Amino acid sequence: MSFRLLPRAFNRAFSSTTHRNDFHFDTHHFVQRLEREGLNRAQAEGIMSAMAEVIDESRHYTQQVDFAQIKSELQLMEKNDLAMIKAENDRLVADIEKLKQRLREEITRTQAGVRLDLNLEKGRMREESSHQELKIKEVDTRIEQEIAGLRTAIQASKATTLQYLVGFVTGCSALLMAYMRFRV
Repeated sequence: MSFRLLPRAFNRAFSSTTHRNDFHFDTHHFVQRLEREGLNRAQAEGIMSAMAEVIDESRHYTQQVDFAQIKSELQLMEKNDLAMIKAENDRLVADIEKLKQRLREEITRTQAGVRLDLNLEKGRMREESSHQELKIKEVDTRIEQEIAGLRTAIQASKATTLQYLVGFVTGCSALLMAYMRFRV
């Protein structure tokens, strides 16, 4: 990037408001020294004003070079920071992808575990259901056996009752006939 040189009046106005005057140049002492060396007052003041301009321009040029150097350093630092941020971002993205993959694997393992538990529970439920059905069939068989036993007992009771009834009726009939015979 290049710097455009600004008009001299603007440079002086700009430089006088933007930087501190760290360099102190004693113009009166410089003029007196030139006069002691044999120059007249006008020549000494002319040389002094030319020297002041050269010093001022040199300071301005140094300041521009410093700004350019600072700017290039800042750009380099910005590039470095950007590269570091991008590397950190890439690392974070990779870490996130790893975490996503681990999460997927964990979810898959958990789902498999839940499915296994459900299948085991279904098997246990089927086993218990078949065990309960077997018990129900045993109870049904016992009930049917009891009912069959009761029917047999009822049939036996009926037969016995019928025998006693037939015997009783026969005995009563015999008594009635005997009574009637004796009465006649």
